[in-house]
Amino acid sequence: MERVAPKTAQSAQRTRIVLVDDHPLVRERLAEVINREPDLEVCGEAEDRSGGARLIRELEPDLAIIDLTLRNSHGLELIKDLRAAGSKVRILVVSMHDESLYAERVLRAGAQGYITKQEATRKMLLALRKILSGGFYLSEAISDQILTRLTLNPKAMSAQPSALLSDREMQVFELTGQGFVTKQIAERLGIDVKTVETHRARGKEKLGCRDYADFLQAAIRHATGQERPEPSR
Repeated sequence: MERVAPKTAQSAQRTRIVLVDDHPLVRERLAEVINREPDLEVCGEAEDRSGGARLIRELEPDLAIIDLTLRNSHGLELIKDLRAAGSKVRILVVSMHDESLYAERVLRAGAQGYITKQEATRKMLLALRKILSGGFYLSEAISDQILTRLTLNPKAMSAQPSALLSDREMQVFELTGQGFVTKQIAERLGIDVKTVETHRARGKEKLGCRDYADFLQAAIRHATGQERPEPSR
């Protein structure tokens, strides 16, 4: 589903924003907050990766707000698609996922900011304006965490799944910990079952897991915020 907002007399003077989120109520709430601003306007909405890419290409907005959980895909892949196609649109990720898991990944992929949905209505406009002015937006807590890791103790996070796994391996690992089986993971990520199994096998090897049960336990511990023990020997 894609929707293009009708142009108004004020459209030419407003900063144009596209929303890409698979929840209609979330898009409605975000659009309501944005459209109240005299200089901002939601010019289009999409619910999946292909629709979002098409809409951004056709409308050429100033900024896109992208969720990581999209219909049959992942927002991280959409960001990569846009950058590979040469799109210069500025990107703010608004997601339910823990910021510590994905903030660095979305920045590496080409986004300019990350904000959780719990904070979106309170801080979204601040994040939007900072990104539109040429800056980047992360919460103070995650900014401090990244800075500490990079400058004071670069090896501190080396044993964490988020540092060891590729983007796709991390997605499979995270969904496994949330209780999704292989077929469901394949459907959610828009890939086939064999590819899921390949990413899982690579992740299992990187994390030092002896078998699937070990991998599953590590994924559940990670999903529930428990510290991961040393890899099995």
